[in-house]
Amino acid sequence: MRLRRRWPAAAAVLAVSASCVSALAQRSASLSLAARPPAEIVLSGEMTQGGWARGVAPAGTAALTLNGVQIALAPDGRFLIAFDRDAGPRAELVARLTDGRAITRILTISPRAWTIERLPIGPRPGAEPSEEFARRRAIELARINAARAIDTGAQGWRQPFIWPVKARVSGMFGSQRIYNGTPGAYHSGTDIAGGPGTVYVAPADGVVILAAISPFTLEGNLLMIDHGMGLNSAFLHSSQLLVREGDRVKQGQPLGRIGATGRATGPHLHWSIKWRDARLDPILFTGPMR
Repeated sequence: MRLRRRWPAAAAVLAVSASCVSALAQRSASLSLAARPPAEIVLSGEMTQGGWARGVAPAGTAALTLNGVQIALAPDGRFLIAFDRDAGPRAELVARLTDGRAITRILTISPRAWTIERLPIGPRPGAEPSEEFARRRAIELARINAARAIDTGAQGWRQPFIWPVKARVSGMFGSQRIYNGTPGAYHSGTDIAGGPGTVYVAPADGVVILAAISPFTLEGNLLMIDHGMGLNSAFLHSSQLLVREGDRVKQGQPLGRIGATGRATGPHLHWSIKWRDARLDPILFTGPMR
């Protein structure tokens, strides 16, 4: 009698189990379909000067190029591309497949209205750099270039970026002065006027590829973070660095303190982002500060 009373309950458990297995199988199949590489190049991001895009390569892609230059592909087929501050209006992205076909996508890169200040005077004359400055600067630039060439395999490029510190923005990326028709260098990053000693944090995961033990002539206590896929952040003028070269950092982790080391008129954080040789606008990674 006991056995006969338990059979219906056991049957119900088996039925529920079978139902769960079926649901899991359907979900697995659905996820499998969703994970399949697309038939075309998929892109999303900021298709503008100083902008970027993340993408997924088509199924069977053997190589991907942007304007003829090869682009790195992650094992899952995802990739990152970006567009310099002075990028032209058009770019060509080509996926070459293992079956010999090529899939081409023409990208329209929208122009930006940069803040341009025209001054009816010539550039201020400056003293010729000393031999000592030239010697030191050559060593510093070699270190910066060597750091940018390091591939750490970091995955921060996949993340939405956050602001390293929230304070008044005192200098915009891309702004430029023109002296009597002669363009000066444009501003290569975003300046954030936090108070001296204010801690700034990692905008995305990465690996420390340069942490200046002694101040650089222009950048001061310079910190550089590799986010992977050729994307890196640089933080200038710090009063103190809280990480060392080789450290793996997580988004939101403290990196350093705001200062005025190097060539700076006051305490602020200069944050710049580069992808390969392209200079990018940090605000296009974070959105407006809120």
